[in-house]
Amino acid sequence: MKLRSWLILGIIILGIVATSAFYVTHEMGSVDITLKTDGTDVTVQASSLFDTPPQMTSEMRLKALEEIQEPDSSVESIKQDMTIIAKKYGYTADVTIKSQFGTDKLPMPATVSGSSMVPTLEDGEEIIILKTDDIKVNDIVVAFHPEYGMIVKRLKKIEGNRVYLMSDNRKVEVYTTETPLPDGAVEVQTITKTPLDTWLSKDKVIGVVKEF
Repeated sequence: MKLRSWLILGIIILGIVATSAFYVTHEMGSVDITLKTDGTDVTVQASSLFDTPPQMTSEMRLKALEEIQEPDSSVESIKQDMTIIAKKYGYTADVTIKSQFGTDKLPMPATVSGSSMVPTLEDGEEIIILKTDDIKVNDIVVAFHPEYGMIVKRLKKIEGNRVYLMSDNRKVEVYTTETPLPDGAVEVQTITKTPLDTWLSKDKVIGVVKEF
């Protein structure tokens, strides 16, 4: 009877040790990652039961900073990349992104090129975009145009899955070019440059300009 009691006690102790070992191992492999960004910089905060390697958070910061600049990145894609990096260091990560627009709201920096949005936006002006599909008429949006690449325009119409974008600058520019010909003559061409107004698929809109 006494031997049986000792056996039972031993089994209980082994169970407690095994459970504790599992808990410690599990907690050591879990980390809460918070990315804080304003669209131009990123800080990474790691919260875990034990110290996390600084190399991991440094790698996460560089990767997140690179992705924030990319028009095709999203909250989901950045979170996935952070979990991949964490896994490389032996951690399971729970990732949260925080910005001036809220939790899991992704900003993106851009630079205005051209005068199509004058006087609202000037050529060379730095802007911050909130990546979102929550758009409304009269928003200033950045979108991807199949011919011109990234463009910034004012949203004037939404019809189903299409949006109509217009330039704020309605000025029509007329100028001439001169091309010398082999016989010594000069060919003069008159070029008229009109504002770019365009229909695009709604899914081509990257986001709304929030800071300028």
